Amino acid sequence: MGTVIVETKYGRLRGGTNEGVFYWKGIPYAKAPVGERRFLPPEPPDAWDGVREATSFGPVVMQPSDSMFSQLLGRMNEPMSEDGLYLNIWSPAADGKKRPVLFWIHGGAFLFGSGSFPWYDGTAFAKHGDVVVVTINYRMSVFGFLYLGDAFGETYAQAGNLGILDQVAALRWVKENIEAFGGDPDNITIFGESAGAASVGVLLSLPEASGLFRRAILQSGSGSLLLRSPETAMALTERILERAGIRPGDRDRLLSIPAAELLQAAMSLGPGITYGPVVDGHVLRRHPIEALHDGAASDIPILIGVTKDEYNLFSLTDPSLTRLEEKELLDRMNREVGPIPEEAVRYYAETADRSAPAWQTWLRIMTYLVFVDGMLRTADAQAAQGANVYMYRFDYETPAFGGQLKACHTLELPFVFHNLHQPGVENFVGNRPEREAIASEMHGAWLSFARTGNPNGAHLPEKWPVYTKEHKPVFVFSAASHVEDDPFGREREAWQGRL
Repeated sequence: MGTVIVETKYGRLRGGTNEGVFYWKGIPYAKAPVGERRFLPPEPPDAWDGVREATSFGPVVMQPSDSMFSQLLGRMNEPMSEDGLYLNIWSPAADGKKRPVLFWIHGGAFLFGSGSFPWYDGTAFAKHGDVVVVTINYRMSVFGFLYLGDAFGETYAQAGNLGILDQVAALRWVKENIEAFGGDPDNITIFGESAGAASVGVLLSLPEASGLFRRAILQSGSGSLLLRSPETAMALTERILERAGIRPGDRDRLLSIPAAELLQAAMSLGPGITYGPVVDGHVLRRHPIEALHDGAASDIPILIGVTKDEYNLFSLTDPSLTRLEEKELLDRMNREVGPIPEEAVRYYAETADRSAPAWQTWLRIMTYLVFVDGMLRTADAQAAQGANVYMYRFDYETPAFGGQLKACHTLELPFVFHNLHQPGVENFVGNRPEREAIASEMHGAWLSFARTGNPNGAHLPEKWPVYTKEHKPVFVFSAASHVEDDPFGREREAWQGRL
């Protein structure tokens, strides 16, 4: 029989139950990164005496408010603090049984998000699949990815990748403690979406994360997504420090400036500023996909995919994308991402949906460059090492927002977690009748992969084949889910002149 009180390496925790599932929330996996510990790698948490209450989420890490998620997607108003390194656990029971563990890394462009967002509630996974689910917070924006280079000395050499090191610390905590919650420390699957998938891509390549997980799932992201060079990262740091009134080497000001003031200084630079892992030579020694090509994760099966119309989501945050004339939009893309090969332009023109507005045709360029290309390179690298690779595409189109989003970025999240009932979900995904069937298929596939490294089972209408160097099948989740043979082949060829 399970109990709500468990014994961890650091002390006892009292959780709660919901729908027959046990949960423990707001568990510290590292010391608060405040004061002298700001901009330093995470340290193991302090032990405590007695029983610590773990029935409510901890604060989220410092982050800007995001109007799109707040207003449209049902994001909750949560307490925010620089002290935000907490994780949450859902389990069928803390009974000594060793269950597969699903370790979730949230997205949000390394700017916003949390493990407590309702769409990531682990109840359905634990209830339907007899697995343990973990969600985490990790440092983001300036607190997790402010590359300090040589400006503040060797002590801060890892500052550009603290968010990644937080994830490693959380994984290590799970490895050491999850058995007390009914989980198997030797059967952990890491999975994430967008920036979370970029994190998974980095963790696959990171020696410090080796042995902490057995399988990986990357949803709409790869190790190349939001990756930065030291030069790019340092140029941004210099602008932020200037706005914040911090001189290079002024450690006192760096550590004493209020967190909200530092965040505001960073956000005052305006939209378009990106944060993410830095190839810094300390934490991240090389490009993650190059490391995969050399066998960094040769024994790790991966499940990887994208949504069909990823970039359409950003027409909500930048409506100008929908108003530009065709030539203006192409000119803008050429300025932002570099020259687009004539073969690619011709491919998108020839395969355009004539009933759709022109901007949707050309945003497919951004979907490919930002999301699809990294997915294909990651899959090819792993397949070349002999690892099992399963690729998917999510094709369900939401009728919300007048249908302009189609199968956009983040749309698959409530399907994977089988959380279609959560706040804000229907506003985003609509209520088409096929929702439930697709959710059951994806949810079942993710559960099966976590158990065995293979997504197949009775939950799918047909067999999902392995992606290899010779054969590139893709499982398409839609109203009539099916397998397609190399659906990205022609598009990939159209970009060969550049990529």
